[in-house]
Amino acid sequence: MTLKKFLLILIALGLAACAAPTPPGPIWFQFWFALTGAPGEATIEIAQRFNAAQTRCLVELAPQDSLDDGFNKIKIGLRTKELPALVQVSNLATQPLIDLQAVAPLQDFIDRERFDLGDLEPNLLAYYTVGGKLYGMPYNTSSPIVYYNKDAFRAAGLDPHEPPRTYAQVLDYAKKLTQKRTDGKVAQYGYSMAVSGWFFEQLLAASGGLYLDHENGRAARATKAVFNSPEGVAILEWWKAGFDAGAFGNLGRATVDTQKAFDAQHVAMYVDSSAALRARVDAARGKFEIGAGFLPRPDEAAFQTSGAGSGGAAVYILKDRSGAEKNCAWDLIKFIVTPEMQADWHTASGYYPVTRQVYARQDVQAWLTRYPQFRIAVEQLRAAPNTRVTQGALTGVMPAARQRIELAIEQTLQGKATPQHALDRAAADVTKLIADYNKTVPSK
Repeated sequence: MTLKKFLLILIALGLAACAAPTPPGPIWFQFWFALTGAPGEATIEIAQRFNAAQTRCLVELAPQDSLDDGFNKIKIGLRTKELPALVQVSNLATQPLIDLQAVAPLQDFIDRERFDLGDLEPNLLAYYTVGGKLYGMPYNTSSPIVYYNKDAFRAAGLDPHEPPRTYAQVLDYAKKLTQKRTDGKVAQYGYSMAVSGWFFEQLLAASGGLYLDHENGRAARATKAVFNSPEGVAILEWWKAGFDAGAFGNLGRATVDTQKAFDAQHVAMYVDSSAALRARVDAARGKFEIGAGFLPRPDEAAFQTSGAGSGGAAVYILKDRSGAEKNCAWDLIKFIVTPEMQADWHTASGYYPVTRQVYARQDVQAWLTRYPQFRIAVEQLRAAPNTRVTQGALTGVMPAARQRIELAIEQTLQGKATPQHALDRAAADVTKLIADYNKTVPSK
């Protein structure tokens, strides 16, 4: 069933309910979400099954144009009092949501019911846990991993079962994988990744580096950026070295351009979200074999001390709704994290399951047989220690901070600044943004 048809049915049900006096019906509540394609259809399926599984609550889906659009509507709704009970919001908006005092922490519902979180992935919950409280439930979450062309590895004399793990290995492999045409132009780059602030964040975390002061803004409110550390500089030095060697392709900020280049075998290795795995494997099927590897680290020692985190979005209960609506929203969250729902969500959307039991299910095992590369993403997620570094940075200016990082990467690759100078300027700019943001936060 399409999203439009499903929402029309909900509207029709509402009109029918208003046509004549009826006994008290189910509690209606809204869920704002911003997913399209397979994840959007999977969200519709979850809502339908929740409504069919019980009679106390009835969820009404309200699609948003984007996560940013939904968050902006929340800020408006705090003034107009037109808000949903449940909303999907980017992980980057976690601190602003808390600062706006818009969220009913999930921890309150968990503690009230003594709800057991023991089967949920702790490293996915970690980002949304602030001050010892879980605020949002991870929904569409993923991590960056390395995708590589096993056939290209074989042609270059590399072991297709041993992807590179360190910066030096990636550069060495990339040089061997790079191919040029007779006119000297590159036919296949050995390695590439989009100019992405998120990729930089994750490489920094995997290196053991903090993004913000006060332990990434988790021990106390962040006041300055600290990503211009030796760990941050090493990332750009490595990136620049590969680019200058002609082995790393720079295809810009849009990940889709790197995906297309990989699909067309113009790039042999690249970094992308684990959620892109099914699309990449399906695109390559019958053409070349895909492998997956951990996000690279500066050295082997870093694999023992740190790891990559996750990104994406979570669902939050907003506090300015009735207690009945908030309880229904909590019931939907509990329904979402059941093994059955998480299995269907994972296999339909490609995002991480939040619930660990799903991996024992036959349907998920069958999915992993078809897409065995996803096991690498799970291994990487679980291998990361749960620390302030891997939990991720908290501040109200993360979208702008990512853009400033992307500018620093571009300046470095273009030779307009050294890695240290580019990151120093970016850190100064982000620190100013943080200071301006912190002035807007009401004192408690």
